[in-house]
Amino acid sequence: MRLITVTNGEPCGVICIDKPQDFTSFDIVAIARKSAGTRKIGHGGTLDPMATGVLPLFVGRAAKTVDILPDENKQYRAGFRLGAVSDTEDVWGAVTERSDKAVSREELEDVIHKFIGGIEQTPPMYSAVKVNGQRLYDIARSGGEIERAARKITVYGIELISYDERHRSGELLIDCSKGTYIRTLIADIGKTLGVGGIMTALVRTRSAGFTLSDCIKLEELRELSPEQLKARLIPTERLFDGCPTEILDGRQTRLFLNGTVPNALAEKLCGADGIIRIKDADGRFLGLVRANENGAKPIYLEVTN
Repeated sequence: MRLITVTNGEPCGVICIDKPQDFTSFDIVAIARKSAGTRKIGHGGTLDPMATGVLPLFVGRAAKTVDILPDENKQYRAGFRLGAVSDTEDVWGAVTERSDKAVSREELEDVIHKFIGGIEQTPPMYSAVKVNGQRLYDIARSGGEIERAARKITVYGIELISYDERHRSGELLIDCSKGTYIRTLIADIGKTLGVGGIMTALVRTRSAGFTLSDCIKLEELRELSPEQLKARLIPTERLFDGCPTEILDGRQTRLFLNGTVPNALAEKLCGADGIIRIKDADGRFLGLVRANENGAKPIYLEVTN
C-alpha cells in the first residue's frame, strides 16, 4: 500500500494534470485549490494557455520543494512551420514576415543539430519575464519592445519526428533545461535557415520526472473531493528517488523534526555535495537536508506532527 505522508492532517504530495488548451497554469491551480481544500499549491513550471501537457501541482507542504527539485528538465513535442515570422513567435500571433524559400529535410536537420548543447536564448517579448518590475507581455501588448538579456539554457536533444518539405511543416521532440522557450528555439532555427519559423502546437510530455502517463484530466480534477484528491497524491519523496538516504534513530529523529541536524549526521555528511533524504527507523520519509563542505542543514521538513 502506498504511504501518503501528511502534515498536521493536511494533504501533502504531487498530482499531475494534463493541462488542456486555453487554460493558464494559474487557472489549473485555482481549480486544484478548490478540490484540495487548501490554497497551498504550487506548480512545476508555467505552460502558456495554448500549450497542453504535463503540469505537476505541488500540494500543501510539498509546494516548498518546487525550488529544490533535482530534476527540472523538460520534454516537449512541438509543431512548427517554416517560412513565416510572427510577433509572438507562434501561429497565434500576427505574421510580420514571409519567405517562399524551400528547405530540405537535410538542411533542416543540419541546422537543428547546431542548437543542441549549451546555448544562449533571448526571452520573447510575449513572455512572463520581468524587466524593471514589468512583465514583458504587458510591454508587448502596449506596443513596446525593450532590450532583453540573453539567458543560458541547455538543449539536450532535438529529434525531427516528421517534416513535410512541400508545406515546410513538421514536429520536433525536444529535451531541454528549465527556462527554455520552445517557440523562441523554433524561431531561431527558422532565422538560421533564412526563412523564419513559428510554433504551431506545443505539448509538454515530461516535467519534474513525470510524464503524461502520470497525469489526470482536468475534468477528473474538478470532480475530486478533498479526501479523494488526497488519496491520489504522489508522495513528495518520489521527487527525490535518485538522492541518497540516511536513517535516523529515535533521538536523532526528534532533533531533526525540531529543525536540527544531529551532530553525528552533520559530521558524516561533511564534504558531501547534494540533497539527502532523511527517514526514521520505520522508513518514514521525514524531509531533506543539503550537504556541502560545511556539513548539512535542513531544507525541507515534511512531518511536523
